[in-house]
Amino acid sequence: MTTTPQLPTPTTGKAVDFWPATSMKAMKDGWPRLRCRFINSNPVGPWDELILSEWELEACGWEDFHPHSETNFVLEGELHIESEGKTVILRPGDAARVNPGQLGRYWAPVYARMVTTYGPNPEGAESHSFRYFEI
Repeated sequence: MTTTPQLPTPTTGKAVDFWPATSMKAMKDGWPRLRCRFINSNPVGPWDELILSEWELEACGWEDFHPHSETNFVLEGELHIESEGKTVILRPGDAARVNPGQLGRYWAPVYARMVTTYGPNPEGAESHSFRYFEI
């Protein structure tokens, strides 16, 4: 049996939507220690469903302001998250959400790998205030 890969898009209306595995890449040029892959869709423009992604941080961090919720589930390592003066430390199996309309700061002193969901963003409001840093 062969499968025909679909491009990452929201629900197609078919019985099963399939997204073949892709490799993680640096989030941006000049941010070599922050890698990700968006699994079911890219967070550009409006979206009504959850967006699923995988991230790796190696002794680095970033911050951003986003109009949607962001939930991180740690698979490996240790992830620190700070928002509105509160900091949590996540280890494998832990999860935390930064709620919509907040500035979130995320960092791994050594290494972290996590799965992340972005909540719906039906208005297509853009994230901003991006800042990358190395530890």
